[in-house]
Amino acid sequence: MLFYRYILFCFVLIFYSFQSGLVYAQFPRKNLNIIVFTADDLGSGGIGLGSFGGKMKGLTPQIDRIATQGVRFANMHVNSAICVPSRAVLATGRYNFNNGQYGFFQAPDSMLTLMDVFRKNNYRTGILGKLSHSSIKLTTKWDYVHDYEDLGSGRSPKKYYELTKRFLDECKSSGTPFYFMINSHDPHRPFQQPNGELLPGAEFPSKIFSPTQSYIPDFLPNLPEVRQELSYYYNSVRRLDDTFGEVMRAINDAGIWDNTIVLFFSDNGISMPFGKANCYLESTRTPFFVYMPGIIKPRLDKDHVVSTVDLFPTIMEMTGIENPGGLDGSSILPILLNKKQIDKNIVLTEIDYLNSDIYYPMRCIQDKKYGYIFNPWSNGEKVYRNGNEGNTFKAMEASDNIAIQKRVKEFRYRELEELYDLQKDPDCLHNLAYKKEFGSVKLKYRSLMETKMKKHSDPLLSALKLISNYKELEKEVESIYENRLKKFSSNNEIYKLIFFNTFYICFFGNNCSG
Repeated sequence: MLFYRYILFCFVLIFYSFQSGLVYAQFPRKNLNIIVFTADDLGSGGIGLGSFGGKMKGLTPQIDRIATQGVRFANMHVNSAICVPSRAVLATGRYNFNNGQYGFFQAPDSMLTLMDVFRKNNYRTGILGKLSHSSIKLTTKWDYVHDYEDLGSGRSPKKYYELTKRFLDECKSSGTPFYFMINSHDPHRPFQQPNGELLPGAEFPSKIFSPTQSYIPDFLPNLPEVRQELSYYYNSVRRLDDTFGEVMRAINDAGIWDNTIVLFFSDNGISMPFGKANCYLESTRTPFFVYMPGIIKPRLDKDHVVSTVDLFPTIMEMTGIENPGGLDGSSILPILLNKKQIDKNIVLTEIDYLNSDIYYPMRCIQDKKYGYIFNPWSNGEKVYRNGNEGNTFKAMEASDNIAIQKRVKEFRYRELEELYDLQKDPDCLHNLAYKKEFGSVKLKYRSLMETKMKKHSDPLLSALKLISNYKELEKEVESIYENRLKKFSSNNEIYKLIFFNTFYICFFGNNCSG
């Protein structure tokens, strides 16, 4: 009897071991189709209640429906919270200080990209929307391209369906695997007003939100102008949701789910003060999920802290394509398959925003507990500005509320160091860096930042080491950025950088900082 019980026990153990490993055994998958869907300026709170715990009921039903059937990450960050640099990290698997992408510029033509690797491996590459933002270098080639005008100013769910379906049908009929990047232009400014004019070819969202329905995150003040502008933002988020739903419908209609995986994330946080183009939690944390029905089991991961620099190597491992090496990230496929990765507990994020001779370098190291920010540009006189301030910041500046004026000053000037308890203060309202009782915490996270910067050859490491001597630090930062531009100039890239930067400033003005 004991013998039979032992045999039964072994059988059950082997069965469950097989079951738990069954999903993992299906990767790598030959000729796996990859779809990357990106939102434009979607904050971490811009997803509805159903999938990521947002505060707006009924905001994103289509995204919620799919996200809850995939693997969701509670702690996913972009490494640079500006559109072009953010997408460059995805495309290269490298931090911006290693891929040459420092703002609204082009990376060197020699930089290897995800698209290059896929084309070399006989994949067909396609892109909808944000073409120049996603290509990162002038020599980038796509096999299938439709941009802003073809997509109703990037805001027509119907057009996204038609052009997605066309590409998928072509790939299916030719038996060609594909890498398909689908980029919504929502909810990027200009936000959709309820009775406002539509951009050429755009469609109205399927639902309009009023100011009274709009949730104001705690990092923004509760002012009527802020609430109104947020309602317009939520309208654009709903149209993003409409677009995503149409893309999912196109995939279903094409009948390709048996070997297709979808990754969803935003390029950066909400286009509001203390959001996009910064290093705060609401700047870099993004809704992120991976969906492959029947293969990837639904769940929410709260244990790990990961970032977009990990996506290139992850996609390589999924497809079985050889990792080209030299990448700054590492695969998170084990996490997707419900395994632990002890090294995925902290991320480095950056801003290296060069605009003529103006620069605002920032670095942040953060885990689930604390976020430490290093602002080597901050000297008490230099004023920080970006193109994401809108009517919200105008209202903040016009307010006579003392607390709001304090926030205006904090936004414009910063402190050299910032430290936030992300569990108690996720909106990063209370800087602990200069409080005596948090001195040891600050030193710990500064040391963690130094280790990470050293590992990845961050040129700002030398500035961090001079943090106790600001005059020398300031000279070092100036030297670092001057040498960067000289490096580009020696490679005959500076002319391309100036052209690329000028084009976006002239065409988009203040509505485009990524």
